Amino acid sequence: MNVLEEQMTKDIIFESLKTSMSYDQYRALVSSLVEQKSTTGNEKSEALTYYTLLSHSRMKRWDKVVKINDEHQLKIKNYTKDVTWIVITESWCGDAAHVVPVLNKIAQENEHIDLKLVLRDDNDDLMNAFLTKGSRSIPKLISVDSGTNEVLFTYGPRPSVATTMVEAFKAKHGKLTPEFKEELQHWYNKDKGQTTISDIVALLN
Repeated sequence: MNVLEEQMTKDIIFESLKTSMSYDQYRALVSSLVEQKSTTGNEKSEALTYYTLLSHSRMKRWDKVVKINDEHQLKIKNYTKDVTWIVITESWCGDAAHVVPVLNKIAQENEHIDLKLVLRDDNDDLMNAFLTKGSRSIPKLISVDSGTNEVLFTYGPRPSVATTMVEAFKAKHGKLTPEFKEELQHWYNKDKGQTTISDIVALLN
């Protein structure tokens, strides 16, 4: 990335932060959408409304059950750089429902980490600046220096093990099937956020 591109990216990040939400604000938004039988995003389909309901239920569960072990806690607490974590998400996103609550748990362990959430469809410039293999995949975590908005690292849309599973299945079958997506949900439930925690700790240290 050249100097001009870097400055443009910083400007995009600055603008996106103006409309960002805390995790609690995001959870309240999703809860409200469930009551209204609605969803975030440009498309307000019945399917996405149902996925928002599913996501709300999953996030409630992860808020309660995700645990960080002592070794990882220590490494997270030892991180001293003041950073802002910008997470691009949408209420209907299945992967986000499993990953974002874990990112929140990590951020709660360290006062130097300020977690902010933005909606993908409201932040085209930001999303297009942080594509994953050319795709607008979410959730996407962008860790930036809180003072300069310099990008330190990105993460997402899936934990490393899930990414390997998805890429292997696509390579063999061409696309993800409903059966595989169900298998992926089982993996998330069994993993309990631990791969995401390990991935992030590795990026912090």
